[in-house]
Amino acid sequence: MGSTVTVLRELRGAQKTAKGVSLYSRYVNRPAGRVLAAGAYRIGLTPNQVTLVSAAFTFTAVASVALVRPSWGLALAVYAGLAVGFAFDSADGQLARLTGRGGPDGEWLDHVVDCAKLILVHTAVLIAFQRFAQLPDEGWLLLPLGFLFVAVLTFCAGLLREQLGKAAARPAPAGRATAPAPVSRVRAVALLPADYGVFCLVFLLYGDETAFRIGYAVLAGVHALFLVAFLGKWFRELKGLRAAD
Repeated sequence: MGSTVTVLRELRGAQKTAKGVSLYSRYVNRPAGRVLAAGAYRIGLTPNQVTLVSAAFTFTAVASVALVRPSWGLALAVYAGLAVGFAFDSADGQLARLTGRGGPDGEWLDHVVDCAKLILVHTAVLIAFQRFAQLPDEGWLLLPLGFLFVAVLTFCAGLLREQLGKAAARPAPAGRATAPAPVSRVRAVALLPADYGVFCLVFLLYGDETAFRIGYAVLAGVHALFLVAFLGKWFRELKGLRAAD
């Protein structure tokens, strides 16, 4: 195995495109994942093992939301668990590209964990609202259910868009190189509210019931607006692929 510096250099050259990625993922989560991937490589972990480490951090934090009475200490611990879990979620793919040990099983496991965390984090908030919160109205219990619907639909629709787009895309003619699309800084900023890493930040408010509830509600509304925009965009893109055939 090479030195950590050498591994980090190789990982920088094995990054996915920055197109469609928010500033948080590009400048915070991916670099953190790169460091974790280098450490995992040095101790001989496989990409699937890194995925399971990500799941352990994430699900421990989520369980704490549902089972432990809110406090500022818990807020910090939950945020740290979710953020570290998200960084390991980036590390598994980077490690797979570095070692060439990725495969359908790893991609499947990664998506299963991603889907599970989206379902469980909002379910945990619902349980916490019911167990610990002094809600002004029981209608607030519908908020985590609505956020859960938006999160899962966005995840599934985006995954389908990616897979159907790959299936419908035609290869470029032989000898013709396809130039990579330019990365838009404005788009990267605009995508910040929809980034999972930014969503994790709301748990820093978990020590104050009202602040957390309002912050969570604002994010739910923003994610719903993004869902509407994404669905329209993805539908037009897939329709355009059909028209090009």
